[in-house]
Amino acid sequence: MVSSVNVIGVGIDLVDLARVRALLANKGEQAMTRFFSEKEREYLASRPDATGHAAARIAAKEAVYKALQSLAGARGIGWREIEVSRDADGKPAILLHGTAARLSEEQGGLRVQISLTHSATSAGAIAVVEAP
Repeated sequence: MVSSVNVIGVGIDLVDLARVRALLANKGEQAMTRFFSEKEREYLASRPDATGHAAARIAAKEAVYKALQSLAGARGIGWREIEVSRDADGKPAILLHGTAARLSEEQGGLRVQISLTHSATSAGAIAVVEAP
């Protein structure tokens, strides 16, 4: 059986690990607080080298932001309003807060699918946002 999918947006982003490494070295806690939620910061603090994980999360946030741009008011979404977490199976998942959550609710509850990757030099993410 084939079910229909109502895709309202697709976003993709690629981040250079050297830029994130420099950002974290130069701005430290200020950058961590600006870009990441408390739970994301806890996760990153648990990693021996958080650079790739941080870069993948920045890419994910940007990809989700791009995917949401078809919605009026989406330009006001902030970095911490898109949170990268893990679902019950350990797969990356997106939690929406603030303006992003409000826009999702106005659409009847959006579904955000995310895929993350990182190598020794870059991190990327693709997001698909579906309406119910």
